[in-house]
Amino acid sequence: MNRGLKRYALLALAVPALLAITTVSTLADSSPSPSGSPALPGDPAKGETLFAQAGCGSCHGAALTGGVGPALNPIDRTLRGVANPLDPAFLIDIITNGRDPQSGDPRTTKMPAKGGTLTLTDQDIKDLAAFIIQSNLVGEPPLPPGELAKRTLLWVIIGVGAMSFITYLLAQYNMRWIARRASARNR
Repeated sequence: MNRGLKRYALLALAVPALLAITTVSTLADSSPSPSGSPALPGDPAKGETLFAQAGCGSCHGAALTGGVGPALNPIDRTLRGVANPLDPAFLIDIITNGRDPQSGDPRTTKMPAKGGTLTLTDQDIKDLAAFIIQSNLVGEPPLPPGELAKRTLLWVIIGVGAMSFITYLLAQYNMRWIARRASARNR
């Protein structure tokens, strides 16, 4: 086999392998790490029931997507002065004491203490916090349309580029093969 031909064959195999490795590493990096998950302060199943019974959904949406109050899944990560909005101590404090809107907050409504349901116990509040945390850790929220379009476009461009390169390599191989066949006939 010709040395140039070996080089083209090696490149034709290396490009798809490189794409496969890149894809696998990208997917592995995007999965959430369970080691970084905070410990749940209570029972999320009880918290889900309490969320519905206490009327939390009237402000935060039945599916935690927000409304009058901010979305709780995904919990708003733009809250000023809050390093980790999924910190159990932070959530328990907010549910217990309520929260006045801060400058830069996406919503301007006051969260009343215990969400206005003063009969909530300390354990109920821990269960609500556990429900919010678990809801945010179960899965990543869907990508916004703009981000989804960017990622799709990137992979389409990579795929078209790889296919073009492989087509070029095959064309080079075929042209050399045709030239060798023609020279063999002329002898």
